[in-house]
Amino acid sequence: MARGRPATRLLIFLSEDDRVGHREVAELLLERAHERGLAGATVWRGIEGFGATGYLRATRLPDLARGLPLVVEVIDDEAAVDAFLPVVRELARGALVTTEAVMVTPADAPSA
Repeated sequence: MARGRPATRLLIFLSEDDRVGHREVAELLLERAHERGLAGATVWRGIEGFGATGYLRATRLPDLARGLPLVVEVIDDEAAVDAFLPVVRELARGALVTTEAVMVTPADAPSA
């Protein structure tokens, strides 16, 4: 099995309703991550979920389809992710934020 390099994955749990002014928090976080040269970031849209309020949001229930869950995922080395956390705290107040150690292995890396 090919060995990768250590990295850190940052997950920021939001909803489509989370905004700063007229802009979505997820969009702003992605933009800031790109500006800071982080290795990679993705916004994932959930089809169903609930948060601290316990309010269920789901695409299968049209009345509940507003404010679907979003997750912003950022991967880079630990120092870069740590340096990005103040931006997250500024833009995503009250969001659930997790970090975890991961290994980054290119898809074309030879296996042993």
